[in-house]
Amino acid sequence: MGNRKIRFGVVVFPGTNCDRDTYHVIKEVAEEEAVYLWHRERDLRGSQVVVLPGGFSYGDYLRSGAIARFSPIMEAIREFAEGGGLVLGICNGFQILLEAGLLPGAMLRNKGLRFICRFEELEVENAETPFTLLYEKGERVKMPIAHIDGNYFIEPHKLALLEREKRVVFRYRENPNGSLNDIAGIINRGGNILGMMPHPERASEAELGSTDGLRTFLSAAKYVRES
Repeated sequence: MGNRKIRFGVVVFPGTNCDRDTYHVIKEVAEEEAVYLWHRERDLRGSQVVVLPGGFSYGDYLRSGAIARFSPIMEAIREFAEGGGLVLGICNGFQILLEAGLLPGAMLRNKGLRFICRFEELEVENAETPFTLLYEKGERVKMPIAHIDGNYFIEPHKLALLEREKRVVFRYRENPNGSLNDIAGIINRGGNILGMMPHPERASEAELGSTDGLRTFLSAAKYVRES
């Protein structure tokens, strides 16, 4: 029972381009179960963790994630999350969660108005979430970013609340995009929804330059397995 595999659902929108990478890491590297979830469906196919991967859902028309929030799959994800299910939004997935109101705040254009694709050093701010159980607080990790709309913004009083409630999970060591308080990832008040701009799936194999991201998926699996 303790070694049973956890099923991750990887959501696919038109324009998603990190779904196969995410699926590969979950299935072949983390050695858990993985299934694709099509945006027009409402069936999460028994998923115990839902992942919204990176990409350009619906071409990022209007705003990043603004159209994807209306997809039928998001209704099921909202119900899943309200029931305590784990949801991980990576890059565009984070943007979708913001647009859907499942996480607070918004993404602005990077301060330099350019697309950034490179590794960044992060600091683990909160190691007590379901997604960071295998990290240490204050640990420095390396994961890549790839975005043009990654400048996290939120009203001052809400930012203060995020900080007070320890809902900032990852911070940039050297802020690449102008995000307030160097924020790279946050969780909801219930602690079961994580949005992060860095790509853990691109930092899960040594050949790619880092394995620091793998623990994000392993932590989620560990949490579900032991719950």
